[in-house]
Amino acid sequence: MSTKGIKKPKSSETSAIGKLYLLTYNSVQTLGWSYLLLQSLTHFLNRGTLDTFWDEIKWTVIIFQNAAVLEVVNAAIGLVPSGAFTVLMQVYSRVYLVCGALLATHAATVSPGLPICILAWSITEIVRYGYYALNLMNAVPQSLLFLRYSTFLPLYPIGITGELLCMYHSLDEIYKRKLFTISMPNNWNFIFNYYYFVIFYMFLYIPLFPYLFGHMLKQRRKMLSKDAKKLN
Repeated sequence: MSTKGIKKPKSSETSAIGKLYLLTYNSVQTLGWSYLLLQSLTHFLNRGTLDTFWDEIKWTVIIFQNAAVLEVVNAAIGLVPSGAFTVLMQVYSRVYLVCGALLATHAATVSPGLPICILAWSITEIVRYGYYALNLMNAVPQSLLFLRYSTFLPLYPIGITGELLCMYHSLDEIYKRKLFTISMPNNWNFIFNYYYFVIFYMFLYIPLFPYLFGHMLKQRRKMLSKDAKKLN
């Protein structure tokens, strides 16, 4: 039987391309969040104020935080083993804060919550993306493995506190400007009040935080106990 014209499977080629893509993505994200942390520290060490902080970091946050949407795509197409729904929940809250509060209102950008969540996000993402990049090369040091599954313990609650503060400070401006609000009458016979949506969304943190934090605790026990077994 002739095999002419029959294409050979390209699983190894696809795997190599996927690995190269993931390595590039995680490396770029590591550098991006490192730059954001440097920007933030430099701003305040040079006696910069909260009023000018957002203008300093705005584009870095927009680019690298919104790029996290690719993680949902990566999970959905099976490029990474993470569950797409869990990744979506983790990514959505931050992307929403950037697009739905920081870009939409001035009040959120001068909230004391902004530097809090930026600090927590930056350290978390530097560790996380750095871990992912080195893991693709099978070169993760034990110290980075420990940090990957331990820094979230203080930083996750700190980051969420910062996010909620930003949303809370945006509420008055949203209410006064009737931002993204659709009132009756209209051609669609539809009503939407963004002010109440944000309040409702903030309350969603109550059930979602334990779920996501618990997921990370399970991952921590799994990964660190696995590492301990290797050492023994």
